Amino acid sequence: MTWSHPRGYDPMVACSALWQQKTGVAIAWDRRSLQDFESFPVEELARAYDLIVIDHPHVGQITAESCLSPLDVAGREAARAAIASGSVGQSYPSYNWQGRQWAFPIDAASQVQAWRPDVLDAPPARWSDVLDLARQARVLLPLRPPHVLMTFYTLAGNLGHPCATEPSRDLIDIETGSQVFEAMREITALVEPACFEMDPIAISERMAEAGSRIVCAPLIYGYVSYAISGFRAHRLSFTDIPAVGSNGPIGSALGGTGIAVSAFSKAKDAATDFAYWVASGDVQLGPYAAAGGQPGHAAAWEDQTVNAATGNFYRDTRATLEGAWVRPRHDGYMAFQQAASDRILSGMISGHKAAQVVADLIRLFGESSPVQVSGVAGGGA
Repeated sequence: MTWSHPRGYDPMVACSALWQQKTGVAIAWDRRSLQDFESFPVEELARAYDLIVIDHPHVGQITAESCLSPLDVAGREAARAAIASGSVGQSYPSYNWQGRQWAFPIDAASQVQAWRPDVLDAPPARWSDVLDLARQARVLLPLRPPHVLMTFYTLAGNLGHPCATEPSRDLIDIETGSQVFEAMREITALVEPACFEMDPIAISERMAEAGSRIVCAPLIYGYVSYAISGFRAHRLSFTDIPAVGSNGPIGSALGGTGIAVSAFSKAKDAATDFAYWVASGDVQLGPYAAAGGQPGHAAAWEDQTVNAATGNFYRDTRATLEGAWVRPRHDGYMAFQQAASDRILSGMISGHKAAQVVADLIRLFGESSPVQVSGVAGGGA
C-alpha cells in the first residue's frame, strides 16, 4: 500500500516490475489518498498488505501495536549501513524507535518553498518578502490538517525554538508559541480562505495550472513531480524555506516516507528483500528517480542527471532537509496531530487569543502520552 500521487505510486510500480524480472516475485500496489496516508491506522493496513509505505510519526504507535516487522535483521548489517549512510537529513533515524529500525526511507521531504521561475526573478528569502507577495494575492499556503500544524512547527523551529518531541515536556513556551500563532494569523488573513481546505497537492496544482496568478507557497512539502517540465502547464521551482529567524533554513518539519514490512505477512522474507533493494542507493538513483519518485537516498540528491531533470529540486532544497526537525513519534502522537491541527484552525477562524490557543496545544500534547496508573500500563490514545 502506498499513496495516491505519481510521486508515491509510479516509482513503486516501476521498481516492482523490475523486481519481478530480477526475482520472479510479483508485487501489486494499491494506493490511498494523501489524507488517509497521514491518518489511517497502520495496523489495519498491516493486516491487509505485506508492504506498507508509512510516515515516521507512526513508529511509536506501530511499535505498541506490534504490527510491523523490524528491518534490522541479522546478516544484513552492510546493506543497512549503506542505506543509513545515504540518509538525507534525519530521514533514516526518524524510522528508528526503541532501538529497532521499522522502515527504510524511500522518499525524503520536508516543508520547503515552491515558486514560479517564469514570473519571479528569485524566490523570497525572508518571511517579510513573502508577506509582500501575499498582499498582492500571489501566495497560497496549505492549511488543511495536519499541514496547519506543520507550519506551526516549522515557524517555531526556524525561530530557533523547536517544539518538544516528548510529551513529558511542554510543547512550546507561551511567548514563542504566541509569536508563531500571530505570524500564521497574519499570513492566513492575506491568502484565500480556500487554503484551510487545501493540502500541498492542491496548492501545487493551483500554482502550476494555466493562467495561475499564484507565484509562491512559502511552506509546503516539496513535490518533485511539479519540478519536471511538461508535468503541468507551468513548472514549479523549489528552494529553501524563507527565513523568519536568523539561522538560515533550519527547523522545517520533516516529512517523506519509508517502506515497512507487515508483521502479519506470510511472505515476510520476500517483502524484506524488496525493502532493502528499493531503498538502496543504486535503485533510488536509477529506476526510482527515473519513474518520477522523490528519492530518500543522498546518491540521488547529489546526482547531476537527477537534478538536471528536476530543475535542481534536490540541490536547491538540500539545506532545508539537512536542517529539518523530526516530529514527535510516541504512541498517542497521531491523535494529538489531528487535535492540535483542529485547535489551530478553530483559533484562526474564530479569532481566539494566541495565548489561549497555545495553552490548549500544550495541554493536548501533555495528554497525548499513554496513561500510566498505579504502575499498570493504560491504553494508548
